[in-house]
Amino acid sequence: MVWHKHIVSISQAMGHIVVLALEGKRVNFMRPIWTGSISFGLVNIPVNMFSGTNPRQGIDLDMLHKADHSPIRYSRVCRADGEEIAWKDIVKGYEYRDGDYVILTDKDLEGADPKKSKTIDIKQFCLESEIDIRYFEKPYYLEPVKGGEKAYALLRESLERSTKVAVAEWVFHGREHLGVIKTVGKALVLDQMRFPTDLRTGTELNLPSDKDITEKEVEVALALIQQQTKHFAAEDYHDTFTEELEEVIAQKTKGKKVKKPSTTPREHSEAGDLMSKLKASLSKK
Repeated sequence: MVWHKHIVSISQAMGHIVVLALEGKRVNFMRPIWTGSISFGLVNIPVNMFSGTNPRQGIDLDMLHKADHSPIRYSRVCRADGEEIAWKDIVKGYEYRDGDYVILTDKDLEGADPKKSKTIDIKQFCLESEIDIRYFEKPYYLEPVKGGEKAYALLRESLERSTKVAVAEWVFHGREHLGVIKTVGKALVLDQMRFPTDLRTGTELNLPSDKDITEKEVEVALALIQQQTKHFAAEDYHDTFTEELEEVIAQKTKGKKVKKPSTTPREHSEAGDLMSKLKASLSKK
């Protein structure tokens, strides 16, 4: 992409990030993906919602035709006549019986309950530790709209002092969501959650009992945990696989032969070998 010396504004696919070019420099700005209000008792706090993630999803590989390396594109094709359909001619529908659809517009989706589509409705408060980690799915930042700063700050301070989170429901992208509002620094963060029906129970897994574990093995395992315990800093972790793949691509674009790293496959620890492996892990540090 060529950046000009005047300001250029470009929206990404979902419109969450605006990219500006100024004097040849690229700058990213967050933009709201939803505007509504937090319902806190009878208090309504107007807010903008921003995506709380900017996932780096590895290397973006294109699909190519093996014979001539031409890019492959995906198209929206009508099953009835085989013709490609433009986005402007596509609507959403629900198949209520085989081959028959009822068409739903954006107004229909909002009309199911207009209040829910514009309100993050606080239902209760609880300790965050009461919530199973499997329920947490995706974070969003909440920012007060002009006029809502004091109410926003009040909710933030109250949550901070109570050490609790607010459990809330709201409608977004045509679906009702469950989430918790919590404080992160000076910000209120809405952490989208899964409903219980979205989770698998795991009852079909073949899981071992602890009857064959000896107390001595537990003691050594606890010692290993203690040895490797430290304050968690997310900055200590990054996507090394993507970095290594980027190096492979750089070598190939220069016509160099890619060097294969020498790796030794890890062997599974047998039951009778656990104690020696645990002790070796302790002495390894």
